[in-house]
Amino acid sequence: MAPSVYVAGVGPSAGKAAVALGLAEMLSRRVAPLGVFRPVVPTSRVDPVLTLLTSRYPVAAGYPDSYGVTATRAAELAADGRGEELIGRIVERYRELERRCAAVVVVGGDVTDPDDSAPGGPDRLLAFHARLATEFGSLVVPVVDGLGGTPEAVAAAARTAYHGVVEAGATVLAVIANRVPAGTPAPTGLPVPAYAIPEVPAVSAPTVAEVAAALDATVLAGSPAALDRDVLDVVVGAAHVPVLLDHLTDGCLLITSGDRADLLVAASAAHAGGAVTLAGLVLTLGDHPDPRAVRVIERLHTGLAMLVTRGDSFHTTAAVGRIEGRLAVTAPRKVEAALGAFEAHVDTAELSRRLDVTRSRRVTPLMFENGLLDRARARRRHLVLPEGTEPRILRAAETLLRRGVADLTLLGDPTEINRRASELGVDVTAARLVDPETSDWRDGFAARYVELRRHRGVTLDLAYDVVRDVNYFGTLMVEAGSADGMVSGATHTTAATIRPAFEIIKAEPGVSVASSVFFMLLADQVLVYGDCAVNPDPDASQLADIALSSADTAARFGIEPRLAMLSYATGSSGVGADVDKVAEATSLVRTRRPDLLVEGPIQYDAAVDPTVAEAKLPGSPVAGRATVLVFPDLNTGNNTYKAVQRSAGAVAVGPVLQGLRRPVNDLSRGATVKDIVNTVAITAIQAAGEESP
Repeated sequence: MAPSVYVAGVGPSAGKAAVALGLAEMLSRRVAPLGVFRPVVPTSRVDPVLTLLTSRYPVAAGYPDSYGVTATRAAELAADGRGEELIGRIVERYRELERRCAAVVVVGGDVTDPDDSAPGGPDRLLAFHARLATEFGSLVVPVVDGLGGTPEAVAAAARTAYHGVVEAGATVLAVIANRVPAGTPAPTGLPVPAYAIPEVPAVSAPTVAEVAAALDATVLAGSPAALDRDVLDVVVGAAHVPVLLDHLTDGCLLITSGDRADLLVAASAAHAGGAVTLAGLVLTLGDHPDPRAVRVIERLHTGLAMLVTRGDSFHTTAAVGRIEGRLAVTAPRKVEAALGAFEAHVDTAELSRRLDVTRSRRVTPLMFENGLLDRARARRRHLVLPEGTEPRILRAAETLLRRGVADLTLLGDPTEINRRASELGVDVTAARLVDPETSDWRDGFAARYVELRRHRGVTLDLAYDVVRDVNYFGTLMVEAGSADGMVSGATHTTAATIRPAFEIIKAEPGVSVASSVFFMLLADQVLVYGDCAVNPDPDASQLADIALSSADTAARFGIEPRLAMLSYATGSSGVGADVDKVAEATSLVRTRRPDLLVEGPIQYDAAVDPTVAEAKLPGSPVAGRATVLVFPDLNTGNNTYKAVQRSAGAVAVGPVLQGLRRPVNDLSRGATVKDIVNTVAITAIQAAGEESP
């Protein structure tokens, strides 16, 4: 029987979806495949929670196989007195899913909200969910609505929820009080762990897209990013411009009639100028704005969504006030904020232990990626991102800060960084902003660069200009200890990113050459490829250093190093200078690190395919099961990683530089936000000097 946790909300606004998301994220780091299950789903619409979880995680089954019955069918069976048949059908569907899973997250309903789960009053619903949890063999996590409650009220609600579930016959894993006021302590006096997660406006606030859907509004303008902005407040525009400007607040939605071009232009100008960060614009009474005003607003490049609704300002404002934000696939920033709050306030290691979840030996891409975030968060480091105005960097920075992965410095003009962040609707206020042009560090960095490069004829005047470059400035921050590591390359070439590192930070003692690896995330395993980005044609000694550095990197990230020194021949089947180089490098590795498993020369197929390995190198402890593949030159390595990435659908994380005294890593100029987040996490782990978990 797979370990199973059953999430039940106590109160219609408890936020069980956020807790279910956090638990699914926790389990996805340890096991695969994961199952998610909803006992009862809505009849006339797709369940957003189940859609989110089945879309986000590599689950054992898709949406159609991840629920018990529809709400209509549940009501029919209950009304006919066929409650046991209802239970039986749900349990049967659950068992079909469970047989395919290593662990299951069950998202029950709210025990005070009959429409959400099953027919009956609160007591019957509690009994219904407790019965299902018992039948499933699940441990229950009651989620208490703590919104606006005093610490005493929150603690009392948690105790009531615990005893209610226990008296209904189920076993409680932990109690979570969600959406509590900031500073509220976790409930005490319970025999199980209890946690308090504070209210996070970015999670509970509706997005502009949700407002548009609720109002059945026409979207006149607005990119997906604009529609994903959080609506934290509502301001009705009816007064003159100066009065309106006094009342605009960050995150507010301006509601006004379409004929008030003066207010629309003024509010847009205030947003574009950085005086305030708006969520969006809503025009009432079905009025479209004057085209001349629209042209002015477009030239301001606000990035704001503009909606038109048929209702008047009063009813529109009232309708917006009733909208509550929901976690959904279409709201990725809201998902990241919810996960950040959960991970910051819930002891996931303790919950995993109590669930008796044993970490799987199989490492899926998602498990690897989530493991990176977990480990970086555990030993949080400060990293510098030189490309502070790049939209992908800003979006990644928001995710990293919300998830607590690292502290960050963004380089660039603070005014420009804040303006771009405002345009994108992202929050990077927790980051340190530093402008190399005006920083107090510039003089000291110039003097240090002269000291390091005087033998190359570098003068103070030249150095003063060089350190204006964000990559040189960021590298000098790392060298000086003002940052623990650096990640760049989203808009710079690889040479522009790593040249300062080679000049300033340099290789570790005893390492003849810095190099790189890619983590290749295949369907059910992670391989390490080196060197695919730095050294064009290493000699045998350098190749041995690359292999040893790659083995250490693999071990640091939880991958048991089994080294394959790749060539076009296996064993003694080929001759030539290239084969001899690999053979010599293999011998050097064995001499310097007799503890490592290494094979070479070996062809790629013999390294990774057990059947081929048995034919070519029977009895080899590496052949057929290699985890670290060392390529003989850059031409072979770079082409191979790209071929596997594109043809096999692998995710390539890297290049990750190794062999430097302090970590600096390069991004592809095509890097996605997710790539940036992963690379920052890797750099933070390198900076922490962690060994394998």
